[in-house]
Amino acid sequence: GAIWSHEHGPRGGDEINIIEAGTNYGWPDITYGINYSGTPITDDTHREGMAQPLHYWDPSIAPSGMAFYTGEDFPDWQGDLFVGALKMQKLVRLELDDRSIVEEEDLIASLNKRIRAVAMGNDGHLWLLTDSADGEVLRLVPPSP
Repeated sequence: GAIWSHEHGPRGGDEINIIEAGTNYGWPDITYGINYSGTPITDDTHREGMAQPLHYWDPSIAPSGMAFYTGEDFPDWQGDLFVGALKMQKLVRLELDDRSIVEEEDLIASLNKRIRAVAMGNDGHLWLLTDSADGEVLRLVPPSP
């Protein structure tokens, strides 16, 4: 029932947040990123009354699509959060313990393709869309025994 969000920040500062009414997430008063020109946005990453992100990336991965895994083919991934990365050209698996991220794993980086969209399919598989002129729709399946 929670609203999970990812935020594509400037050079660093990409975030995962759980959106809650009345919460101040701090932008641009606090951030882990800098302007694209290299100048600081602020020197502050924390301030009283402002929420910290659940997770952040620095350097930026340029997050794109995001989905929770609810399939059965990868039992160890049940309930994990998957985020596509445009800049870093990978799929990121975030292992969760309730509302905490306890592990981060990079997947399919060897494809060297920007991951634009991530979705949990009705068929129980995780589906990805690459971002290029010859883009592809990919379905994650377990390796054959």
